[in-house]
Amino acid sequence: MNNEPNKNNNAAENGEPYVIEMRNITKMFPGIIANDNITLQLKRGEIHALLGENGAGKSTLMSVLFGLYQPEYGEIYKNGKKVTINDPNDANDLGIGMVHQHFKLVDVFTVLDNIILGVEPNTLGFLKKKDARRRVLELSESYGLNVDPDALVEDITVGMQQRTEILKMLYRDNEILIFDEPTAVLTPQEIGELMNIIRGLAREGKSILFISHKLNEIMEVADRCTVLRKGKYVGTVNIADTTKEELSNMMVGRNVKFSVDKTPSEPGETVLEVKNLTVKSKLHKKNAVNNVSLNVRRGEIVCIAGIDGNGQSEFVTALTGLEKAESGSAIILKGEDITKKSIRYKNTHGVSHIPEDRHKHGLILDYTLEQNLVLQRYFEPEFQNHKFIKFKNVREYSDRLIEKFDVRSGQGSLTPARAMSGGNQQKAIIARELDRKHDLLIAVQPTRGLDVGAIEFIHEQIVATRDAGAAVLLISLELDEVMSLSDRILVMYEGEITGELDPKETTIQELGLYMSGAKRQNEKGDDTNG
Repeated sequence: MNNEPNKNNNAAENGEPYVIEMRNITKMFPGIIANDNITLQLKRGEIHALLGENGAGKSTLMSVLFGLYQPEYGEIYKNGKKVTINDPNDANDLGIGMVHQHFKLVDVFTVLDNIILGVEPNTLGFLKKKDARRRVLELSESYGLNVDPDALVEDITVGMQQRTEILKMLYRDNEILIFDEPTAVLTPQEIGELMNIIRGLAREGKSILFISHKLNEIMEVADRCTVLRKGKYVGTVNIADTTKEELSNMMVGRNVKFSVDKTPSEPGETVLEVKNLTVKSKLHKKNAVNNVSLNVRRGEIVCIAGIDGNGQSEFVTALTGLEKAESGSAIILKGEDITKKSIRYKNTHGVSHIPEDRHKHGLILDYTLEQNLVLQRYFEPEFQNHKFIKFKNVREYSDRLIEKFDVRSGQGSLTPARAMSGGNQQKAIIARELDRKHDLLIAVQPTRGLDVGAIEFIHEQIVATRDAGAAVLLISLELDEVMSLSDRILVMYEGEITGELDPKETTIQELGLYMSGAKRQNEKGDDTNG
């Protein structure tokens, strides 16, 4: 293991200069040193993984390289020559592109307009959109990133937005590619395709920095891996010479369990009953959710599995009240029809919701952490008296959740949500939703963007929620999570439930067949061809 990079030599082993070398980078924010004297060396044509816990400083380091932040100390070299990167335009001029963890897209623009924004092809000032559209479609087909160039970003799924971000970078022909958690919202099939894309890009001579919490992906695709912990450099290893267990230990400083410990479920009374739920699609004439019925009982975790874009998102937004269900639909909570009830009514009557998009539906980014943690409870007697907020109680409550759920932030309860890492934003939402009294937990991609240590903890909390007598409806694209956490699996394909599976009696391969539509069950539960 190479625990200390050579800070005085900018040549790779073959005598060629490193295509990118970040030397002794230090970046500070109020109350925290995000990067503490970190050196990173990227060889030409290699896939170099950057691994670390949530808040370890990975995205900050890459944002320094991309010109979004300026370091307090340190230097950046490209091909052995010192460079200055004041902003992303400088980075692009140097051939550096970045797919961001939190998308940099304009919601009211089309996919095509987002991809070409800033590099619009034109002749004598006249926009040549037709040529750009043709190139985007060629890239989309070539790399298996199927997108609708004419769709508005605000109307497409999170997975589609991720693909748009990747196409933005490919469209610019960058030679140094930064992928910041690129697979966080992709399906297993899409992840496999992306891994092939990344390998192909490296074979073409492009140099790739790949941030991921997913050890399996790093072991599969990376050549080398640099590990950060709490803003400090831990070590750089050759992937061929290490194991997943060693990497996880370097990342969190302890051994991590990769399986979920849980006893068999003992389902009780029905908490959620959905009858004939139908939701219109914003993208096409077909219904996004078509006449779906299901139930979730106390003491069980029911998972809706499916490839992204098959109606899961619309199903959840209808359940929670973010979107309207069509007439004839019924959502029944503990025997009460709540189909037309307000979001607050559902929240105060036993529904907790971990949303798919933490920025759009989970947090108010310009509020502090403590304000976000009491968003759904500030009106309760514990936190207000005659409409005056009890700030001391709010602070004590926030501090308790921060400690319990290990939410890392530079200024504690006073940290603006926007200033936190994506993983810690997610942990804040999970802390708020799990701590509230609830009969039903709707968890959509609850471990998205979390490191292995945090995933282990969150899985334990979800199982504890089940064991405490709540009903859990899980929506996940992570097949390992689906198989290990679920008590019952419902597969959604093209807006319909096409199969009900027992995770103890099925395989990932069979589940994949249902998710792709190659297999489905009839009304009697018998298998048929899709």
